[in-house]
Amino acid sequence: EDNGDLSDSSDSVYSGLEDSGSDSDEDREEEEPGLKAEPKLDEPLCPQAVEGGKGPSEGGEGKNDEYEHDSSDEEDIRNTVGNIPMEWYKDFPHIGYDLDGKRIYKPIRNKDELDEFLDKMENPDYWRTVRDKQTGSDIVLSEEQVELVNRLQKGQFGDINFNEYEPQVEFFSNEVMIHPVTNRPEHKRSFIPSLVEKEKVSKMVHAIKMGWIKPRRVDTDSGGNYYDLWAGEDSSILAKHRMHLPAPKTPLPGHHESYNPPPEYLLTDEERALWEQQDPEDRKYPFLPRRFSSLRHVPAYSRFIHERFERCLDLYLCPRQRKMRVNVDPEDLIPKLPKPKDLQPFPTTQSLVYRGHGGLVRSISVSPSGQWLASGSDDGSVRLWEVCSARCMKTVQVGGAVKSVAWNPNPSVCLLAVALDSAVLVLAPPLAAGRQVVSASERLLSPPADADPVETVEPVTWSECEGEELDQGIRLRISHPKDVHQVTWHAKGDYLASVMPDNSSNLQVFIHQLSRRRSQNPFRRNKGLVQCVSFHPIRPYFFVATQRSIRIYNLIKQEMTKKLQANSKWISSMAIHPGGDHVICGSYDCRLSWFDLDLSTKPYRMLRHHKKAVRGVAYHRLYPLFASGSDDGSVIVCHGTVYNDLLQNPLIVPVKVLRGHVITHDLGVLDVTFHPTQPWVFSSGADATIRLFS
Repeated sequence: EDNGDLSDSSDSVYSGLEDSGSDSDEDREEEEPGLKAEPKLDEPLCPQAVEGGKGPSEGGEGKNDEYEHDSSDEEDIRNTVGNIPMEWYKDFPHIGYDLDGKRIYKPIRNKDELDEFLDKMENPDYWRTVRDKQTGSDIVLSEEQVELVNRLQKGQFGDINFNEYEPQVEFFSNEVMIHPVTNRPEHKRSFIPSLVEKEKVSKMVHAIKMGWIKPRRVDTDSGGNYYDLWAGEDSSILAKHRMHLPAPKTPLPGHHESYNPPPEYLLTDEERALWEQQDPEDRKYPFLPRRFSSLRHVPAYSRFIHERFERCLDLYLCPRQRKMRVNVDPEDLIPKLPKPKDLQPFPTTQSLVYRGHGGLVRSISVSPSGQWLASGSDDGSVRLWEVCSARCMKTVQVGGAVKSVAWNPNPSVCLLAVALDSAVLVLAPPLAAGRQVVSASERLLSPPADADPVETVEPVTWSECEGEELDQGIRLRISHPKDVHQVTWHAKGDYLASVMPDNSSNLQVFIHQLSRRRSQNPFRRNKGLVQCVSFHPIRPYFFVATQRSIRIYNLIKQEMTKKLQANSKWISSMAIHPGGDHVICGSYDCRLSWFDLDLSTKPYRMLRHHKKAVRGVAYHRLYPLFASGSDDGSVIVCHGTVYNDLLQNPLIVPVKVLRGHVITHDLGVLDVTFHPTQPWVFSSGADATIRLFS
């Protein structure tokens, strides 16, 4: 059965264990002429083979030639590939070549793991079967071979009859023996001097006497070796070297260095005075050209030692290695930005001008529907404009300079918050709104049914307006202890925050709830002069911008989660991306900082496009646009694409500079805001106008 599996190749007579010195071959039967007979592997090894292979097996009958597979290394030489790793043949159908140069094919092995397992369970000789790497065949070890393996694993000798404790034969001892250890007589040449060496020595002595061979001269120069660093610089070998750097050459003398120079090289009194006033590095010549009648009248040069020392410095400090600069085109270093026409739509031209205010228009706000525009000015009025026609629909006199206006972002109500002096007014503008919007606004402004009648002394007081103020649409007045500079709404429309910058108090920010008419101060300690605040559009986060940093607070956990370093001297304004993961802030030192909240607490990009202070910044709610207004009278619109992939950075491209405002009292654009649905931008300026760019 085994011989049937090995039909494609001849088996090795010797296994890896038989390489210890056995050359005995079992009886072979020649089946066909020209083909080698299969070996009988169940014959035991003879003792002589274990001892070292002194002769052939005594049990064999010697029918075949005993030296058929014999070699000096006592190994199977049917596979003549030599001593190489047999893994090289793992991808080939053969495993080597025989003496005739024919391939020795691997035995057919079509057993899978199941057959291997069954063979392991049923074949009693499975544990003593090994694979011959030289021929690829399986060999079943005999009992003597298994015993030999066990003895070798235990560290014993392979021959069982070998006595390792035989008495030692002392070849050398202190006793004088009769017979020598080696009886070889000494050679004759060990007593006679070599004539060949004598002839060589005589020739060398004669050559030294004749002066043909000079002995080595001992160098007694103790001063050291001095050599010219730049010697042989014109050699063709050095000139071909890529890193060869020639010595710096001294300029050749000109006419101005002559002892009798031409008149045009002599300096006049004015040129001499100018030469003496200049620094030594700025002078054209390090000396004054002079004229002498003869060469013997020329005195010693006073700067000779200095110039020689500078020349030595030039040679000593000359770089020994030439730096290979990479030839890079400067235009390749500029990032490849898309063209502005590919980033449309964005505002490009001035469409409308809203005129009517008599002072600085400090703040503007657009209604959620995009139909109305509210503006507050220093003339003490709040004007409501129709966006499409630039017509003033209503003017509300509030009796003080308006610092900030903010429309409620909830489209189901129609409310406007106005900050002036130390109060925040909540207006319900009498505009053409639906009944549902009016009723929702009234429910939000009505006092809560479970209001506590007990009056408590608080820094903020709520009061309902009456009389003339009520007729103008002013419904609530929230009185603050100090002047309010900014007011902003939460995205749901029930909360609004007000800012009172004061570095000496912790009462700088208040959050008001309109439905319950409650106010609270979220901060116990003063963290710096607050400039502006904003609510996160989606998450319960609150952004507070001080002079140099922006703090982000978690309103649910009531703790600070992150602090953004703006790297600017004084923050003026702040805007949050509708996605909530990016923030821009403008500063009075002409910078606009873009923050990526997932990336770092430092600005991802600093934009320095404005020449004067940045007064206002804004994001568009739908389009990837943001704008900034400055005191230089310009509004710069930029394209800012934010990707969902966190590994891709935002794409920021300035697309348009919008001009139209007149600079008044060194003030330009004071506020900017976008239309909620269209790619339009509104800007208010110190020239008492509001401009729409579309």
